[in-house]
Amino acid sequence: MRVFWMSASLCLLLLFVGCPLVGEQVVCTTTLIGDIVSQIAGDGIEVHVLFSPDADPHAFEPRPQDLVMLHRADRIFINGLDLEAGLADILETFGDIVISLSDDLPNLLAGEAEGANHGHATIDPHVWFDPSLVSLWVDVIAETLSELTPSQAPDIRARATDYQLELSALDEWIIIALDQIPPEQRRLVTDHHVFGYFEARYGLEQVGTVFPGLSTLSEPSARDIASLISTITSLSIPAIFVGTTVNASLAEQIAADTGTRVIRLYTGALSEPNGPADTYLSFMRYTVTALVEGLARTP
Repeated sequence: MRVFWMSASLCLLLLFVGCPLVGEQVVCTTTLIGDIVSQIAGDGIEVHVLFSPDADPHAFEPRPQDLVMLHRADRIFINGLDLEAGLADILETFGDIVISLSDDLPNLLAGEAEGANHGHATIDPHVWFDPSLVSLWVDVIAETLSELTPSQAPDIRARATDYQLELSALDEWIIIALDQIPPEQRRLVTDHHVFGYFEARYGLEQVGTVFPGLSTLSEPSARDIASLISTITSLSIPAIFVGTTVNASLAEQIAADTGTRVIRLYTGALSEPNGPADTYLSFMRYTVTALVEGLARTP
C-alpha cells in the first residue's frame, strides 16, 4: 500500500510540474518571508508559502505537494543559516533560483559551548527579530523580483521603499514599548535561543532556554533542566516564553515547579489569516506587547 501511495504521488508530481501556469511563481519557505515578499511583489507575481502557520521551521519535512510547489517556482526565497535544514538536500537541486535572505547579513554566533555540546550550528538563524536586518531582506527581495519582472521594477522598488519606512517606524515603536520594562527585569527565558538578534538590538539578556541551543530539535538533559530551574528561581524570572509551533509541555512543567507562568508567542511563524499576528508587522507588535506584559511585573 505504501509503495502504491508513493508511486501515485510521483505521478501526480510529474503531472502538475508539466502544467503551464500564468504569471511568475515565487515560493517562500516561512510565513514571515511570504508576507514580506507579498508586500513588495506586484499583481503579476504569485507568492506561495511552503510552511504552514503551525509548522516548526526547524523540523519541517516536505510532502509531495510541497515538491510540486517547488518545481513550479521561478524563485525560491529561504531564510538560510540552516533554518530550513529539513529541505537542504532538495533545495540544492534548484541551484540559482534559491535566494537565501540571511546568509550575507551580519550574523550572530551562539556561545561556542552551547552550540558544540549539543551538535547544532552556532550561527543564529532567527534574523527576523531585528527589523533593521529585515530591511536588508527587502533590498534583496526587491532586486530579485525586479530582475524577474523588469516591467514592474519601478513599482516593486517603490513598494520596497514604503515598506522599509514601515520597518523603521516599527523599530522606533519597539524601543519606546520596551522602555516599560525596568533594566533589571530585561531577562528572557524561552523555549530555545530564538531572540538573539532581538536582544542584541534592544538590550535584553537571554538567561536560559528549555531546549539548549538554536533549535527546538535539541534534547535537554536532567542537568540542563535543573540548571534552568535554579536560574529562574534565583533571578525571580516571571515568565517562560514559548513559541506557538513548539510543544509547551516541558516548559509548563518547569513553570509549575518554579511558580512562574508560560506565555505563548508567535516566534517562527505568523498566526492564521485574520489572527493577531498575520503579518510581519503585527507579529512583531504582538511579540513585543507580550514581552512587556510578561517582564514588566514580578511573578
